[in-house]
Amino acid sequence: MKIVLKNILIKELVKNYEDRGEEGVFGYGGKLDIRPPYQREFIYPDKERNAVIDTVSKGFPLNVLYWAVRENGDFEVIDGQQRIVSICQYVSGDYSVDDLAFHNLQDDKQKKILDYKLTVYFCSGSDSEKLEWFKTINIAGKELTNQELRNAVYSGSWVTNAKRYFSKSGCPAHNIGSDYLNGSSIRQEYLETAIDWLSEGNIEKYMSENQHKSDAITLWTYFKNVISWVENNFKNKKISKGLAWGHFYNKFSKNKFNLNLIESKVKKFILDDEITNNKGIYPFILTGKEKYLSLRSFSDSQKLKVHEKQNGKCKVCKKNFEINQMQADHIIAWSRGGKTIEENCQMLCIEDHKLMKNK
Repeated sequence: MKIVLKNILIKELVKNYEDRGEEGVFGYGGKLDIRPPYQREFIYPDKERNAVIDTVSKGFPLNVLYWAVRENGDFEVIDGQQRIVSICQYVSGDYSVDDLAFHNLQDDKQKKILDYKLTVYFCSGSDSEKLEWFKTINIAGKELTNQELRNAVYSGSWVTNAKRYFSKSGCPAHNIGSDYLNGSSIRQEYLETAIDWLSEGNIEKYMSENQHKSDAITLWTYFKNVISWVENNFKNKKISKGLAWGHFYNKFSKNKFNLNLIESKVKKFILDDEITNNKGIYPFILTGKEKYLSLRSFSDSQKLKVHEKQNGKCKVCKKNFEINQMQADHIIAWSRGGKTIEENCQMLCIEDHKLMKNK
């Protein structure tokens, strides 16, 4: 990688600035691709965006920018997109700072901004070198998410198309799936979730295999099917958000469900004080695994009292153990109506408790 340090004036940067939406963002007389395929959406909140303009207005130094030199002599931003967009949007009149837009400033203050010298490293090298450099230098500022880094490594036609469905503000995936997914579309968490579901956790392998495909319609169709399945079968949105719905869909989508029975169970479980994790109700209904419910545990006080009642002896093998060598067990299991009360507690040695759990 060859790196050359240059100074670029802001008035040169903002020349022919244009945000073409899906087609990209451009500046520097149309020669700078500000948002190449591996870059994320503009995510600076007002405070950070305004801080960039305040720094420039006062003549303080901004952190260095990195531009990659393309074979045709044009450039693409490796690092600094957020600062560059903040500057270009301000000079273009897209927002104001302290109730003053750029056009409201006195001529001398406008000139000071336009004549501000940005420090830019011009980097020449192969695509793989550019991407490795991109990953290395982006550890500062807004740290890249794992999926943002994957988008850089596997940039191409597939990622570009997938981002239209999953990675924009108000994107189709957000419109249909925001009730069920955690995270942010513009930080690539919706895209990451969808690929994780479809690939059963093999995200890098899936992206590698699909990198040069023309579109991501397979992923989008799959995602729509998952969300439709959830909406049709699991009606309580209060306990639906953030679950691994795609993985459940992959395993249970062909099953027939009794909607009335499901919702009656949901109501019953929500009122059950033994269940401490309502988010686990639907996973439990689907899998039958109590681990999802985080059932209430016996308190230290309860365990101490029962240990004393049993004279320190395990209820199964009858051998003596210190309390820290024993575990509390429900005499009547929760699934058969047992409660987490002292009368339903027995202390077992670790080995016997393990055998009981495995029955």
